[in-house]
Order: sequence, then C-alpha cells, then structure tokens
Amino acid sequence: MLAKRIIPCLDVRNGRVVKGTNFKDLSDVDSPVALAERYSECGADELVFYDITASCENRSLFTDILKETASKVFIPLTVGGDINTLEDFERVLKCGADKVSVNTGALNNPLLVSEAAKIYGNQCVVLSADVKRVNGKFVVFARGGRINTGLDAVEWVRRCAESGAGEIVLNSIDTDGVKKGFDIEMLRAVASDLKVPVIASGGAGSVGDFIKLFKYTDVDAGLGASVFHYGEIEIKALKKALKENGIEVRL
Repeated sequence: MLAKRIIPCLDVRNGRVVKGTNFKDLSDVDSPVALAERYSECGADELVFYDITASCENRSLFTDILKETASKVFIPLTVGGDINTLEDFERVLKCGADKVSVNTGALNNPLLVSEAAKIYGNQCVVLSADVKRVNGKFVVFARGGRINTGLDAVEWVRRCAESGAGEIVLNSIDTDGVKKGFDIEMLRAVASDLKVPVIASGGAGSVGDFIKLFKYTDVDAGLGASVFHYGEIEIKALKKALKENGIEVRL
C-alpha cells in the first residue's frame, strides 16, 4: 500500500501567503519563505505553491519569491500560476520547482498537457481543476474560480489524465476554506477510475476530516492551507492519528 501524503498549500498574492473562503475574501497569513521552511522541517510530504492571482492579472508568476521559497524546501515542490506555455514550464522548473501545476492554461490550450508531458515527463505535469456544483453537476471553473467554463469535471479530468498529466489536484470551490470536511461526493464522482494519483483540496478543518478523506475515497493525498498555517493541525500529530486509524503514512 502506498503511503498517503499530507501537503500544505501556499496560496500566494503579491508575494505573501493568503487564505480565503470559497476562493473569496483573502486575508494575509505569512511569508511563503518562512512557511515553506517550517513545513519542510515538520513532516510535510510535499508542498504546493500557487500564485493565485497571476492568471486573472495576466502576468507571470513571482519568480523571485519562488526561487527563495524553493531554496528553503527539501521536499517535492509543485508550482502553479499562469502556466500557459512550455516556456512557462521551463521558467518555473529553473526556479526550483519539481512539478508544474497547470489549470487555466490547459483550458485555453488542451494540447499543453500532452506537449509538456512529452518534454518533461508525465511526473512533472500536474493538472489542477477548480470544481463547483452547477445545477447538480460538477463543473470546471477557470481563472481562480472566476469563470464557469461549462466543462463537465469528470470528462475534463479524465481527458487530461489520458493526455499525460501525471497527477490531478481536485479543488472544491464549494468547500474551500469552510473547514467542514473535504468534498467526498465530488472526489468520488470526479476521481473514480483515474489511473493517476489524485490530491484532494478544499475543506480540511480537523484531523477527523483527513481520516474520513482517506477512509472513504481512493485519493492519494490531502491538501490543506489555513489549518496548517495557523497551527490548528500539527502535521506530525495528524500523521500519528492517521497511522493509528490504519492509514499508511510516512512518519
């Protein structure tokens, strides 16, 4: 059995880590460099760095902050934010990223995933999908959850996995920042039958939420933000609790 992963997420705006609810009402948290260093030392399996306003502001990701953050991290680092071209992949990887997360860029150019996978390998390409319920269906949103694409989330995620995405991050807009648990229903519906690892994002509020996530879905990792940033959940204690509940983790 593969060990389940615990992944803190740094949502970065203007060089600072921020957090909101349902992708809105963002508030300042801390320096991404300081948080990255802390997580690298306290048992996190990986780290995700999202420049969350790069795509909607039509600018490149903050490479200076990214370079400094990467220099403090000794665990795999996934980076995303306005990744639209192969040149963007190259730039982010040169800044120290291990994997590159693409969202709106793949929606604008569906060939980007397959082209990047051919050059950098499937393991380097991560598809991030922001998903929300619309009239009873799971729909993909673009530009930081601002634009309804009308795309069926199940079909879109499966298509990208078949095109070369080596990992999928499923972000639930409905449960983001609410801290009442992961979106189990969405994860089961969208992630079913995928042949690549899936990371669940949105809704973590307690240790019990992570236990439920791994017991009732087949996802490979759980991602959290504010619960880790504010010390509401300590990663080593979380992993100990998961282990005690029969869930394999790296201690």
